[in-house]
Amino acid sequence: MFNSLSDRLTATFKNLRGKGRLTEADIDATVREIRRALLDADVAVPVVRAFTASVKERALGLEVSQALNPGQQVVKIVNEELVGILGGETRRIRLAKTPPTVIMLAGLQGAGKTTLAGKLSKWLKGQGHSPLLVAADLQRPNAVRQLQVNGERAGVPVYAPHPGVSSEFEAATGDPVAVARQGVAEARTKLHDVVIVDTAGRLGVDAELMQQAADIRAAISPDEVLFVIDAMIGQDAVNTALAFNEGVDFTGVVLTKLDGDARGGAALSVASVTGKPVMFASTGEGLGDFELFHPDRMASRILDMGDILTLIEQAEQSWDKDEAARMAKKFADQEDFTLDDFLAQMQQIRNMGSMKKMLMMMPGAAGMREQLENFDEREIDRVEAIVRSMTPHERLAPKIINGSRRARIARGSGVHVSEVNGLLERFGQAQKMMRKMASGGGIPGMPGMAGPGGFGGQRKKAAAAKGKKKARSGNPAKAAQELAAAEAKRSAARSAAPTGAAFGNAGDFDPASLNLPKGFEKFLGK
Repeated sequence: MFNSLSDRLTATFKNLRGKGRLTEADIDATVREIRRALLDADVAVPVVRAFTASVKERALGLEVSQALNPGQQVVKIVNEELVGILGGETRRIRLAKTPPTVIMLAGLQGAGKTTLAGKLSKWLKGQGHSPLLVAADLQRPNAVRQLQVNGERAGVPVYAPHPGVSSEFEAATGDPVAVARQGVAEARTKLHDVVIVDTAGRLGVDAELMQQAADIRAAISPDEVLFVIDAMIGQDAVNTALAFNEGVDFTGVVLTKLDGDARGGAALSVASVTGKPVMFASTGEGLGDFELFHPDRMASRILDMGDILTLIEQAEQSWDKDEAARMAKKFADQEDFTLDDFLAQMQQIRNMGSMKKMLMMMPGAAGMREQLENFDEREIDRVEAIVRSMTPHERLAPKIINGSRRARIARGSGVHVSEVNGLLERFGQAQKMMRKMASGGGIPGMPGMAGPGGFGGQRKKAAAAKGKKKARSGNPAKAAQELAAAEAKRSAARSAAPTGAAFGNAGDFDPASLNLPKGFEKFLGK
């Protein structure tokens, strides 16, 4: 959703790269481009004005003029200001001192409240809670049934004493206020520690909707009132948020449909305009496509700096600890990396979710967005099919796979023989790399990780130096000359050593600077 904004901001910062000093004209031009980028992204005009004024004021101050790298300092300022308009800090659900914690969902029809109720319940269940869903939307056709289906998929019980309406021609019956009140009582009886009340929405803000929502709020006294907003509705998002804030006084915002391709700037304006934090974000159609909203991480994504922390958290949740320990032991014992191990690692990666989404969280991912968009998620399925079409002996000793065996494997997995050949070639390179690393040689071609200056090389060098010292000449003049030459050589090596300056920000990052070994990109495959 924020690809366009990200591209515009990244292009703007490229103009500042390498400048030792920024003039007022440079800063004015940068702020002007930032303003255009935000307006094009549909960010609310008052928010844009406040944002650019703050950036300009800070950029013209001592904070930038005295910086060693003023361009990077401006990026830092923009990042901090973005975090500010997104809410400043991560806001989590405030749990009630005496269970159950009551969470009420409010918003317009079509914003995704019922789907979000299922996602939130699954997320809370994963956090160790015992949630109960309450179907208080008795007016939208099949809303109750939809919540029951979402509850079944999430493994969460649903309290639905009234069936609601089954078609748009059927008159609404039942009292949603009474259902909400009874649902909270049911949670206390059944010892659920969280209650999520799904309320009715409308196609527009009206007095009847607000009154019903206000009555439900008064009846159940919720600990959290979450305003669910469609991130794709544009500038009307701000007006709708203000109306709901006045009507039901919500405590937090949930953004849905962040995986869409519309301009999502209006959604970014909600926290700044209403003063209420964005707490959660829905990033897809699956029940697991739901995450806690971190303003600092979202700002990093928008500025193409990546979101490594979220990636690590996803890995920790889905990674099999026993499998990781087994692989670590195998690596330490310098055992060969087999195709069975390769298959296990592929399945671990699949458990983390969409490869495309994970790769987009890497710093500098915007530069390869087109390739990522063309990435076929089914590639992992094809690789798995190829490996599973091999015999156990072939997986342990892939060198025995000759032409006839390759043809059999290709037929069994439904692919061309060339795809089998490509997988075996990439696996062979991976196996060599693993052997090299396990023996202490590091990754060949990676700076500081291989060769004479690498970690493995340094260990070998140090061990050799302990047992063998270069003899020093008995001639004092010659000995002094040798010492001076050695010191000059060390000084030259220190001055030539790479520093961390190359990794100042994502916009400066060049993958070619890694000096990857020949064939490494081929190993990575598509």
